[in-house]
Amino acid sequence: MDTEDLLRCLVHIAGRTAVPVETTRAFVGKGKNRAKAFNLCDGRTTLKDISKKTKIDAGNLSRAVSNWVEHGVAFRIGQGKDALPLHIYLLPKEDKRKNRRPKKRKGKRKRA
Repeated sequence: MDTEDLLRCLVHIAGRTAVPVETTRAFVGKGKNRAKAFNLCDGRTTLKDISKKTKIDAGNLSRAVSNWVEHGVAFRIGQGKDALPLHIYLLPKEDKRKNRRPKKRKGKRKRA
């Protein structure tokens, strides 16, 4: 593991403690492609490559990344056109089960 990997790890740990997943998800926005794009912001992948992989328009993606940087859930590594986006941590898959209603029980309940 080199220094760059250790620094990336430090950013992820600090980001996770400072910004909860729900807040990060709110800044990233809804949609599977938005979350995928955010997770591809690993500090090594260019916006052009992220745009191709997610099929998000380059202009829209650039504005989204700028918004993420503004809200502190991503950074830009480098300067100018060579800058690469880096997320504060990978956004985990959303747990669909949390939003489900509990199933109704069939039959009568037994009283004690």
